[in-house]
Amino acid sequence: MDFTKIKDLADRVKENVGKVIVGKSQVIDLVLIALISSGHILLEDVPGMGKTLLAKSLAKSLDLDFKRVQFTPDLLPADITGLHYFNQKEGDFSFRKGPIFTNILLGDEINRATPRTQSSLLEAMEERQVTIDGKTFRLEEPFTVIATQNPVETRGTFPLPEAQLDRFLVKVSMGYPDKAEGLLILKRFKDQQPLESIEKQVTRDEIIWARRSYSSVYVCDDILAYIMDIVDATRDHPDLALGVSPRGSQALLKAAQAYAVIEGRSYVSPDDIKRLAKPVLAHRVMLRSTIRAKEGQADKIIGQILEQIRVPAEETLMPTDQRTKEKGLI
Repeated sequence: MDFTKIKDLADRVKENVGKVIVGKSQVIDLVLIALISSGHILLEDVPGMGKTLLAKSLAKSLDLDFKRVQFTPDLLPADITGLHYFNQKEGDFSFRKGPIFTNILLGDEINRATPRTQSSLLEAMEERQVTIDGKTFRLEEPFTVIATQNPVETRGTFPLPEAQLDRFLVKVSMGYPDKAEGLLILKRFKDQQPLESIEKQVTRDEIIWARRSYSSVYVCDDILAYIMDIVDATRDHPDLALGVSPRGSQALLKAAQAYAVIEGRSYVSPDDIKRLAKPVLAHRVMLRSTIRAKEGQADKIIGQILEQIRVPAEETLMPTDQRTKEKGLI
């Protein structure tokens, strides 16, 4: 299969988002990986780092329906999923759809809502459906949740449970810009709002096609074994109370395939796994209580595991016919 169309799609979105977001190409790559592989994104950073702006820039680059929900402690599940109400004109109950019936849902400050409200997203994120009053409604494809949260402020917040964290394909931190990037941000936003000027670059059909096609990227058995070696190491690590789930290992595989595509390759390499292991796996492990308070400890543990696991040989990564062709035997 020719994957250049997906790479072109990703390049168009990256260029468009780059007109608003300064110097965060790796973050944009992770967001695109989640979009292509039908995953969800958790953007975690302190206020003012551009989390919401990134989500809006992505939504404006795509010909998709976009809705935003500001999560607060008094938000109810029905405020997200919708509810049945009595329609006096018709003399019967009607269903009013909530904002979850969209293509891209931005959940701003998701950890400010109560666990009851947070749980209203679980079924939608995993099964792409919502059950209300015993009736199930399918969500229209594509469907992606982009959630933001502030990791520093804890007053009035409710930490996301492990079951919900496991449903996010990647957890991304924006990080502070360097001095040169900060100067460019000041110049770019001094007289205008760049978000208002960007235009749609990718259609709904292109996104759906990319989601159905990216999984054809070749993955050799050695790469699959490499993923499982990493995952198994998290389950046996003395500092982890909970290792990576089977959903997590599948997420790493899907993310690696999507990353290979946007890099213009038809096969997954060990470097793809290394680059994605932390954003895909670190939020899926649970630290033991004695080290839970240490900042970035999960990332450090994943990094240690990567250093200890044997990396597959390069000559086994590509399909047999492609290896033979590159050797000049065809």
